[in-house]
Amino acid sequence: MSPQQRPRGFATDAIHAGYEPNPLNGAVNVPIYASSTFAQDGVGGMRDGFEYARTGNPTRRVLEANIAAIEHGTHGRGFASGMAATDALLRACLRPGDHLVIPNDAYGGTFRLIDKVFTQWGITYSVAPVTDADALRAAITPQTKLVWVETPTNPLLNVGDIEQAAAIAHDAGAKLVVDNTFATPYLQQPLSLGADVVLHSTTKYLGGHSDVVGGALVTDDAELDDAIAFLQNGAGAVPGPFDAYLTMRGIKTLAVRMEKHCDNAEAVVEFLSNHDRIDRVLYPGLPTHPGNEVASKQMKRFGGMVSVLVAGGIEDAQKFCARTEVFTLAESLGGIESLIEHPGAMTHASTAGSLLEVPANLVRLSVGIEDVDDILADLEQALQ
Repeated sequence: MSPQQRPRGFATDAIHAGYEPNPLNGAVNVPIYASSTFAQDGVGGMRDGFEYARTGNPTRRVLEANIAAIEHGTHGRGFASGMAATDALLRACLRPGDHLVIPNDAYGGTFRLIDKVFTQWGITYSVAPVTDADALRAAITPQTKLVWVETPTNPLLNVGDIEQAAAIAHDAGAKLVVDNTFATPYLQQPLSLGADVVLHSTTKYLGGHSDVVGGALVTDDAELDDAIAFLQNGAGAVPGPFDAYLTMRGIKTLAVRMEKHCDNAEAVVEFLSNHDRIDRVLYPGLPTHPGNEVASKQMKRFGGMVSVLVAGGIEDAQKFCARTEVFTLAESLGGIESLIEHPGAMTHASTAGSLLEVPANLVRLSVGIEDVDDILADLEQALQ
């Protein structure tokens, strides 16, 4: 079998998919096309399909093709943020009177958008644990059009069975959305497991360097992609060419970064699991984690995110966050540097008083790729 016929590996696609060296000058990396408009060959005579940068940009087009390739999807669309991608997908799929199901520990921003904005337009929702197939079925109504799954979830790191969720959604005539931000396409590929569309905050692991904000949607459904593309252009929440370039630069090293993130996270889990200041470690790679069997089936490894319940309650949890030195106290995740946060007061504050409220003593760690001995020493001093 020739190299052209053999399926390429993930790291090869991450580096090469969507772009060939420029035939004019041999540029190995895609240029940053900093142009808001494009000359036309006569009225309506677009060159290579480009007319205006909101509608399409050559740098963004390469990013979209690249993300689609690494998710083993057909259609990719880039957005200015993960929440812009979320908003476009919800508007593409839902109409007044429709219903969706979301996880009972969904990302706070997703919950806020649905609960505070979409409900004003006649959209209703139910919550269900991603771990419970019976509860998921019970949450579906005749009006359900979307089943929204995060796996692992943010921030409790629960694991949903994607194949099972897809079957439940499709039996009800609904589409399954999988937010794959935590796992990344390197560790998990939801479309191959039956999902209809995959969402990413590319700000996180795909960009990987905490220097760019973006989002993406990938699907094999041409009709759904047309609806997404219409909103991408019509509403205009698109990434600029430099944002697209930075995201692609990050994707090129995703495979090697994720291996190091996973290595370091596993060491952190082992350390914290034996620490008397920690009540419980939440990590899908632990044999005692209730989602370990499913995660082992659908993930390559278990990721770089670790959550813990700190003994002593909210004050001790917040002191832990404030005392780290290698870990930076900050929102977001998935960068090369280690980050720590208190979800109840930060990323998930919007869930307070709701069915999605997170434990007050919960701390979320985004384990970076620093030297693992420095990471562990930092955690040890912060917990003293």
